[in-house]
Amino acid sequence: MRLFKRRLGSIEVAESADPSSERSTILVVDGEVLVRHAIADYLRSCGYVVVEGANSDEALAVLEQPNLPVEAILCDVAIAGSLNGFQLVHWVKEHRPELQVILSGNISHAADAAADLCEQGPHVQRPYDPQGVVDYIKRLIAGRERNSG
Repeated sequence: MRLFKRRLGSIEVAESADPSSERSTILVVDGEVLVRHAIADYLRSCGYVVVEGANSDEALAVLEQPNLPVEAILCDVAIAGSLNGFQLVHWVKEHRPELQVILSGNISHAADAAADLCEQGPHVQRPYDPQGVVDYIKRLIAGRERNSG
């Protein structure tokens, strides 16, 4: 798979070269670089445009870019930065309510809080089942398109 990289300010966006594939943009926020790169690379191989963030501050910088149409966010609950994963989701619900959010991590102890934040289901577990994540993203985006149509 060939990747093309482009810059939007200080943000690097990498996308697959397959023009017939999905073009939805997914923001992956995870402080564990190997985990983040692995799921981001898999999403790219499925045709998504993927933007990566290591912490909440990088995620906010992406989300505040007006010319980068993010459709879904895959976010670890234990991210670093000025906000944790739950706080980032609260920010998204307030400032970008059209975005679909998937929380990830070992958050069974916080399932009630996650359920309040994510209408479609509380979270996905780590380690990721890559195809399961892709299927989940497709369902979220399709549901949003049905509800907005």
